[in-house]
Formats: sequence, C-alpha cells, structure tokens
Amino acid sequence: ISDQKPLGCWSVKHGQILTCPVVCNFETHEYIAVYNGKVLRIWKNEDISLDKAFKATLSADVYRIHSLPHGGPLVLFRRGAVRTLDVLLEAPQQEIEEVISGEGIRWSGAFMEGQQPVLIFITHKQGDFFVYLQKPKLSSPHRYRLEQEKEAKPVYFTANIINQTVTLLCLYSNHTVYQVLIPLQQDTEEEKEEGILSKSLLLRLSLFGSVLKGLSLVVLDKDHVAVLGRLVAPKKERKEYLTIWNTKFQMLQTSKQLPLGTGGQMWCYEGKLFLFHGRVLNVIMYKCETSSLAAAVGKLKDSQTSDVSLFVNWSTLKDEELVVSFQSQESVALKAESTTNLRSGRSTVAEGQPETLSVAQFLLNLKDVSSCELETELKEMMAKAPSPDLQATIGSVVTTLTDRCKSNPKYYPRHFLQEIAETQDLSYSLCPDLMAVALKKRDVHLLQICLERFPDVPEEIIYACLNTFLSTAESFLQTTDVAIDSVICYIDVELNNTEVKTEIVENGFSAEKDQDMSDTETSEERQSNSVGESCPVGPQKAALLNAVLHSAYNETFLLPHLKNLPAQQAILFLRYLYYLYVKCSGKVNTTLPGIRSPTINQIMDWMCLLLDAHFTVMVMLPEAKELLSNLHKFVRAQVRFYSELNKIEGSLRELQRLNHLRESQSYSIEVLEII
Repeated sequence: ISDQKPLGCWSVKHGQILTCPVVCNFETHEYIAVYNGKVLRIWKNEDISLDKAFKATLSADVYRIHSLPHGGPLVLFRRGAVRTLDVLLEAPQQEIEEVISGEGIRWSGAFMEGQQPVLIFITHKQGDFFVYLQKPKLSSPHRYRLEQEKEAKPVYFTANIINQTVTLLCLYSNHTVYQVLIPLQQDTEEEKEEGILSKSLLLRLSLFGSVLKGLSLVVLDKDHVAVLGRLVAPKKERKEYLTIWNTKFQMLQTSKQLPLGTGGQMWCYEGKLFLFHGRVLNVIMYKCETSSLAAAVGKLKDSQTSDVSLFVNWSTLKDEELVVSFQSQESVALKAESTTNLRSGRSTVAEGQPETLSVAQFLLNLKDVSSCELETELKEMMAKAPSPDLQATIGSVVTTLTDRCKSNPKYYPRHFLQEIAETQDLSYSLCPDLMAVALKKRDVHLLQICLERFPDVPEEIIYACLNTFLSTAESFLQTTDVAIDSVICYIDVELNNTEVKTEIVENGFSAEKDQDMSDTETSEERQSNSVGESCPVGPQKAALLNAVLHSAYNETFLLPHLKNLPAQQAILFLRYLYYLYVKCSGKVNTTLPGIRSPTINQIMDWMCLLLDAHFTVMVMLPEAKELLSNLHKFVRAQVRFYSELNKIEGSLRELQRLNHLRESQSYSIEVLEII
C-alpha cells in the first residue's frame, strides 16, 4: 500500500474460478487458494505460474480457509466440516463428513484462545440462524440456535474472544446491533442438547436524527466498534458514513461522510481500517485508549483530537490524492501512526502540539516568515514535539521546507535538510518531495543519505539517483561531502584521488590457467585485462553507487527505467559492478569490508538486471566487447571452480562423519586416500 504497486500477480486459466478468498500461511509464507470449489493450490511469492504450483483435489467443496498467525490454516467445508491444512494435505481425498444438512453458511471466523484455534460459523435455514463452535481436535462442533428477532433478521456478523467467552455482534435489518455471549465449552466429545442463545441490545444506529442502515461492522476493541452505513431519509440523496461507536456507553463517538460511496465492505487489521471510497482504497490508522465517561462526552481535559486518515488514489500519485481529517472528541480518535504513513503527493500530517495550535496551523503561520526565522522556529517545534508524534511532526517540517524550495528556487537549506535526514527516522512516505528537490539541486550527499535510510524509495527515484550519480563529473564529486565509509576499506586511494591497482586472487580463477582453444588474446592483452584492474570510478562516486545497490526494489518496476539509462553510463556502471564482483570473489567469505558495503547477492542481481536492460546495446558497442568477454571468462572460471568442489563434496562429508565417530580422547594419525 505504501509503495502503491503490486508485489505479485497470478492468474488462473480460463474456466477456473476462485471460489473463496486467498489467504497467507503465516508459518510457511505460502499462499493458499481454492478454485472450482475443490481444487487447492499452494505457492510461494517467487513462483511465477500457478500451473507449476502444488495442486490437490479435495473430495468436498470448501467454503473458506482461515489463516491464524500461530495456529495454522483451518479449512471450513460447505457442509460444516473443519480440518487443519496439514491433516487435509496428508490425504486430500479423505472422506469429509456432513455436519449441517439443508443449512447454508452465512459467516465464519477463526480466533486463537490461548494456544488453541477456535472456528465459529453461522448458518441459516428457513428463517432460523444457528451458531457452531468448532475446535479442530474435536470431531463435532457445539451447536446453538440464535434467538429470533421479530420482523428483523441479521445481515452482518463479527466476533472476538475475551476471557474464554465469544462475543458475537449481530447487525440487524432494523438498524440495531445486538450482542450475544457464548461461553467456550470444555474439550469434550459428549453430545449436548442444542441451546438457545439470548441476545441483548447493544446499539440503535441513528445519525443526525435519521436512521443509519448498517452495511458492515468491525470490532476495534472491547469498548468500540466501527459501523459503515447509509442514512435512510425519504426523498433525499443517499449518504454513506463511517461511524465509530462507544459500546460501553452506547453512544456515537465520531462520524465521517463518504461522498463517493462505498462497496459496503470494511476490514480491520493490525490497528488499521480498510474500506473502499469510490475508486480509492481508504486506510485509516486508529488507536483506542481506555474508555471513560469523561472521554466519551468530550470532557476529558487531556484528550487530543487531532486525527488523520489518508485516502490513497491508486490511479495517480499527484495532488489529487485526498486527505481528510477526522475530528473526534474522545479517546477513540483515529490517530496517524508515522511508521505506517502512506505515500501521498502533498500530505500534511496534523498532529496535536502541547500548545493550542495544531502542527498544520503552526506551519501555516510560518508561511511568510524569513528563511532564517523559519528554520529557527522549525527546530524549536521538533524539539517540543511529543515522542509518539515526533516522526509525523518532522515529516510535516520537511514538507514545509520542500514547499518553500519549490516556490523559491534560490532557497535551499542544504545542511538543515541533511541534518534532519541523517538524525531522524524518516521514510519516503513522510516526505515524498524531499528527494525530488534534492535531485533538482543535485545534492548527491542528501540523496545518498535518503537511499541508505529510507526503506520505501520508489524505483523511478532509484533510477533518477543512479542516472544523476553516473552523469556527475568526478571533479565535482571531489568537492562534495560524500560519506565513503562503504568503499574506503577496499579501494586504495592515492593522494591525487586516483585508484591504485591491487593484486587480487579470486576463488579458483587464474588468468594463466584459463585457456581456451578459441582464445586468441596475446599475453599483453591478458595482462591489460587482468582481474586486478583498478576501480573505474572515484571513491565518492563508488560510495554513491553503493547506496543505490543497497536500495530495495522490485525488478518488474525498475527494469523499464533502467532501459532509459544512456549506453555509456550503463557500461561504466557494469564495469564498476564487475570490479566489485572480482573483489568479492577474492575474499574467502565473499564479503567486502567496510560499513554498508554491497553484498555479493546485490552485486549479482544488479549485474543481471543491467544486462537484461542493455544486452543488445552492449553486444553492438565495441567498447563493451572487452568488458563482456572478461566477465564471461571470470564467471566461467568460477563455475569451473565450484564444479571441482562439487566433485569432492562426498569425500568431504565422509571425512566430517569420520571426525564425529572418532573418540576425542585418543590421539592418532590417519592417512585417508581420496579416490
């Protein structure tokens, strides 16, 4: 969500229909899907095609799969049977019993009670609703009948488990929410008579004097629920609202209109609400504090009411993104958490200050002050910011500075921005304009800091930084304050900042031994092309390129940008990667010394990526021929070396086994002949 891009995409063939939501197995990090009711597919993130993924055909139709963080996936069949995924995979064609007859499942949910998973599902038959509680190690569930409501029926369910008791919330068609308490039975196989569950009225949904027709609800904590609903008003336009209710005092806490309409669905996961608003995915971070009567009626003196939700538009990353502020009067206020802020084109996070002014209002008042005064005020504001809101406040500060930079081209607080980026725990999401301004000002040091510290830099910006670093003259970089900690330990620098050739002995490679029948190079050419050649770039540029190598990226989204890299820059970058590859191979543990030095995997991945983007061009360029030839020989020698190691792998393992069997107290000299 933060990067606004898909991390993976898989499709089924024509005629195959996914019949229940896909879930993730938290224990194995695998995806689980069911199509056409009975066909189970399991695959991992690196799998490209579902056709090659694990497939199992079951003997009965699946209603839904529930995945629990510590309990493993549970499979609920349409006829009410429950199996753990592990048991099901042992014998996919095992017979599945029928638990319900003539009943249709309307809702299901899975929860953890201690170390044991509990599955709850609700069925419907001829106007009656039944609740089933199932523990996987029991062969049959406990069955209850839900008390009927005159002239109304339940339209939505949600539940949670607290202190050995299931709290079931039912949203009824007469605009009410009822609560049903179900004690968890002891683990026993004894058959019990069907019990009738009584319900108690929890909420009557009304807003602005009109009835609120509930569409869905989720539990936020033991005292608060969120209800997505539509106002029922005759001869008036239908308006949909997100409402937060205090169930302890049975009162509306806060509400917000959603003018673009919703699909009626809402989810809650790890302190965030998810719902659709038009063509926008609405993600709202919230924090529920202890409920009290003073807070509920808005009389709590210490309550802070500054809350933010970010509406992320999937179709654009520009200024059309909508930022809406929830104004609340109590502790259930939806508070933006800086660590999960979503990327927005121009988002200002409003956080409460110790003083009466909010951050947004305070920054607005600084709009016309002088640059010197602005920096002084911003430093004081960051020092006063409360620790829970510090990141969001600093993000607002950086946004204010970058906005002034864009409006006033002569203004650029280089050292202030570098200090903030270096000392604060920021992300690209909090200040998306920072790197754009740094690119425009060619502030390579700030770009280096951002690449090393920001975990969510988009691929387009990574490419822009790479292009800037490669195109910047070495003479200019020598005058800049670039951190070279990542290169100083493996690049020998003379006083005139030129590279010194160093002898490198790589694993298994010897230029003298690498002979080939088709190799027509002279000895002079071999010497000039030796793997001990110097680094093709200076230490400053090498440190900047290392920052690019450390950046997280998605190959699918980076490759189109890399194809736009000029050919000469691509060759220079490949030469540097080749130089690093040789350096790594010369180490026993293939690890370069230094702080934040690139790893062998990062070097290899970028080499492959660059060759994929420019292979045709490099084959055609004469200046790239020698580089590709050297790279080919070196890789071939590496493959040959590891092939020789594989031949003696069995002998080495046998040697290791004999060492384990030998008594450590005795002394002996043995000669082992490796055949």
